[in-house]
Amino acid sequence: MAILFDENTRVVVQGITGNEGSFHARESIKFGTKVVAGVTPGKGGIDFDGIPVYNRVIDAVEKEGANASGIYVPASFAPDAIIEAIEAEVELIVCMTEGIPVLDMIKVKDALKGSKSRLIGPNCPGIATPGAGKIGFIPNFTMKKGNVGVISRSGTLTYEVLWQLTSLGIGQSTAVGIGGDPIVGTTFVDLLELFQKDPQTDAIVLIGEIGGSAEEEAAEFIKDNITKPVVAFIAGRTAPPGRRMGHAGAIISGGKGTCEEKTKALESAGVIVEKNPAEIGNRIKKILQGKN
Repeated sequence: MAILFDENTRVVVQGITGNEGSFHARESIKFGTKVVAGVTPGKGGIDFDGIPVYNRVIDAVEKEGANASGIYVPASFAPDAIIEAIEAEVELIVCMTEGIPVLDMIKVKDALKGSKSRLIGPNCPGIATPGAGKIGFIPNFTMKKGNVGVISRSGTLTYEVLWQLTSLGIGQSTAVGIGGDPIVGTTFVDLLELFQKDPQTDAIVLIGEIGGSAEEEAAEFIKDNITKPVVAFIAGRTAPPGRRMGHAGAIISGGKGTCEEKTKALESAGVIVEKNPAEIGNRIKKILQGKN
């Protein structure tokens, strides 16, 4: 089954004629994604590898049945691109763009309220479901179909964990990178709830980072709502206070958001917190063997 992305997902790529959009559109097609349209304002009427390109997202929705969007446009255009997809009632919007100002994301969050859309990102590696397709940067070779759900704030660690699992013969149901910005469209809690309800998912990997309170909120939710085993890793264990780790949201401020606080919260919720990122796959393997 998987979550959010399945064989019925029809993708429009916003920015399909740009370098990022064109490359990742082709890679997603290789992964089995149904890319049904592209959008580049001013270039409507052309085609991209046989895929029709439109000026507006609403045209891709009405003419090609697009119900998901991948956004690969610069930060100055990304907020408007997200809002255009929301107004076109695209169900799943995935924005990989980094560097979007916080004030612009506040406007995006306001536009999402009461809409029919879910946003993943921005500043994220995207979403992928083996056997159905993907939107974003997750390398095709790192994944295989299976029963482990992966949620992550870190792009690089997402790829690492997926490759560990695949190399051990452990497949994934869906992998989602939620993004490393202070304001994101979909949270750990949102996705934990979906994985808990998904009959294909038997275990969950959660990759967090220092900064913010997303992991503590996830721990609270897990304690009361998740019955499936969860293995977590928190990046930034040795980072000093005030040091940012590449992501705008990964910064310890006022003594809050430390690795120790997050680890304590997760462990108190029954989560296995792995301190060595190279051992995450083996942790999951042992759990699955124990279940069998």
